[in-house]
Amino acid sequence: MTTINWLEEARKRQEELIAATQAFLRIKSVLDPASAREGAPFGEGIRAALDFALDVCAKAGMTVKDVRGYAAHAEFGQGQELIGILSHVDVVPEGDGWSTPPFAAEIVDGKLVARGAIDDKGPTMAAIFAAKIVQELGLPLSRRVRFIFGTDEESSWQCVNTYFASEEMPTMGFTPDADFPLIYAEKGLTDLTLRQTLEAYRTLAKPSAGAAGQLQLRSLQSGLRMNMVPDKAEAVLALHGSSAQEIAASYRQYLADNQLIGSAEEQEGQVVLRMEGVSVHGMDPGKGVNAGTELIHFLRTLPLDDRAMSYVRFADQYLYCQHYGQSLGIACDDEEMGPLTLNTGVLEYQAEGEAVFRLNIRYPHSVSFEQWSAVLAARAAEEAFALEVVEHLPPHRVDPNHPLVTTLQRVYTEQTGEEANIIAIGGATYGRSLDVGVAFGPLFPGRPDSAHQRDEYIYIEDLIKATAIYAQAIYELAK
Repeated sequence: MTTINWLEEARKRQEELIAATQAFLRIKSVLDPASAREGAPFGEGIRAALDFALDVCAKAGMTVKDVRGYAAHAEFGQGQELIGILSHVDVVPEGDGWSTPPFAAEIVDGKLVARGAIDDKGPTMAAIFAAKIVQELGLPLSRRVRFIFGTDEESSWQCVNTYFASEEMPTMGFTPDADFPLIYAEKGLTDLTLRQTLEAYRTLAKPSAGAAGQLQLRSLQSGLRMNMVPDKAEAVLALHGSSAQEIAASYRQYLADNQLIGSAEEQEGQVVLRMEGVSVHGMDPGKGVNAGTELIHFLRTLPLDDRAMSYVRFADQYLYCQHYGQSLGIACDDEEMGPLTLNTGVLEYQAEGEAVFRLNIRYPHSVSFEQWSAVLAARAAEEAFALEVVEHLPPHRVDPNHPLVTTLQRVYTEQTGEEANIIAIGGATYGRSLDVGVAFGPLFPGRPDSAHQRDEYIYIEDLIKATAIYAQAIYELAK
């Protein structure tokens, strides 16, 4: 059989691919509860994008099935075994400050610019056109190939959870929604709440009436999401004999000494302290500055009321600059997946209400969830905090010697001439929703990642190159 020039085949279809991708990107498929209905659980825009993808597949001769608008699939080929390709049609909100309209899908300096260009509509269409190449060449397959389209990957993953409750699990597969060469392992991902009620605190200790000159922490608020380092924090202190000017001056000095940004506002009978940090993704919290724990590090120096002291003592000992859970006793470094990371994403305190820490913990497969969460629960209980698991995704890993991994590595090397190193990450891709799944492209090494940013883009050249890689990958996995 003649060797197939996959890149040449992709270039033959370049004009059609770009036109289809632009039309796909022009559909504003952002989560819209206001237009949700039966068959469109996440809104009309996402439903329209799902219909568009299915229509392209149906016109290519694939068999399509809609699963109540939560997800859908398109299939071709024959055989008992199933190769899955998972992608998503929803995108994050566009935000402000774009150079071109975010849903215009204009081509600027060789880049296709639009919300969803690289995450994940551009690569979704590349993979569909890759399958069209395999079909149009009439290549014999011994396995079925199934595209599975999710609709709320950017929010709660109800799409794949609903889909796999009733549909077949692929034998193996990939998601074109991350980085090349190949992501074979993803850390466990846990969102936790540590909650202390006023009643629970009172059973722990009998608070003293408080000596004259004590400060009462009325409230503290920092952060919005568990998976982001909070960049703003505010504490309100009620004064009992202390000088507002003295507290404010001490705080300003603390800010200056530690090269931090914040403010102290003196009000009648109280002081409002504000801190500004640096927000980064919770998977690597050490790269940011946590406004909440930085503010608490100052509060720890003040003569606070007993309950507030319990709250700030816990945070200062176990959460301040503790990006790997060292002082909690849950630190774990893994040669393959890297260390356990801990992000304190939300801090909330109300003097007459609840005291809360919301944590995002990502951990390697060499330590179990049960091991480290039991240690954390015991530490939390010391200050009457109860541990609540909000969400837990176990670690995901495919054996580096599995045919899925070795085949995709070989395809990547043959198409690019570069070594296909495998990667482990702290984030989450659709790869982990498969029993045997990896993430495979579309972002090439050395390219900046524009996903979720203004002026999101994919190079036309990279879109074509990814199509060629996906075409060979689909054929090699399914032949």
